[in-house]
Amino acid sequence: MKKLILVAFLAGSIGFVAGNAFWYLASPLWIDQVVDESISQSETDQILARGTFSDADAAHRGRGTATIFQGTDGRRTLRLSDFEVTNGPDLEVWLVAAENITASSDVTASEWLALGQLKGNIGDQNYDIPADADLSKYNSVVIWCEQFGVLFSPASLLR
Repeated sequence: MKKLILVAFLAGSIGFVAGNAFWYLASPLWIDQVVDESISQSETDQILARGTFSDADAAHRGRGTATIFQGTDGRRTLRLSDFEVTNGPDLEVWLVAAENITASSDVTASEWLALGQLKGNIGDQNYDIPADADLSKYNSVVIWCEQFGVLFSPASLLR
């Protein structure tokens, strides 16, 4: 009887851990996080750079526009418009020095600046750019999975 209880406890524990791991890793595949942030007219006075998101590969797809604005107050904002990317765990928005990014290795071999966690995998959203960031050295915006070191979607910036 003790052996049966031990086996049931172990099987339940393994099932609990495996189920939670599966939910954490796989649920973003069917759950979307939609964001709809507005941006004020004063923040969009000058466009510094713009790019279009593309697919990183068949599993990691992205579309939409990345635009860097500078307001009259000097504040710089990255705006993602008409944006959609494959959802995943621990997604972040990065400015990257490399141009024409096609693979994760392009990102890891380059200098980057993290702007924060992706607010949602669908919709318009804004990210503040630190005042001391030298934008002249960043040529791309990427959606990056920090946990697994995987590129989800790149956008080359045009000035």
